[in-house]
Amino acid sequence: QVQLVESGGGLVQAGGSLTLFCAASGNTFSMDVMDWYRQSSGKQREMVAQITSGGRINYADSVKGRFTISRDKAKNTMLLQMNSLKPEDTAVYYCHVRDARAFNSWGQGTQVTVSS
Repeated sequence: QVQLVESGGGLVQAGGSLTLFCAASGNTFSMDVMDWYRQSSGKQREMVAQITSGGRINYADSVKGRFTISRDKAKNTMLLQMNSLKPEDTAVYYCHVRDARAFNSWGQGTQVTVSS
């Protein structure tokens, strides 16, 4: 069982930056994929950045060149550095983990609001 806690959300003006944090605890040995999802009001939840246990990284086209995902295996933490933020980035951001048995864990979410 893996528990996830996000932090770092808040209000920022367009063009600004924000860093999100995810802390994992519990049975973290077999974590296969860690990624960030976001869901805007009335819209479908989407994956924005992903990092595997082997260090492979994927980004959604909408955030390439602006967001950076990283993982510290020793501390069981994951970061999402968000730069050049746009109003369309406004959403609740969720930390997600898939382990080697394909079991999924989700954090509670953190709100990011980008003003025009």
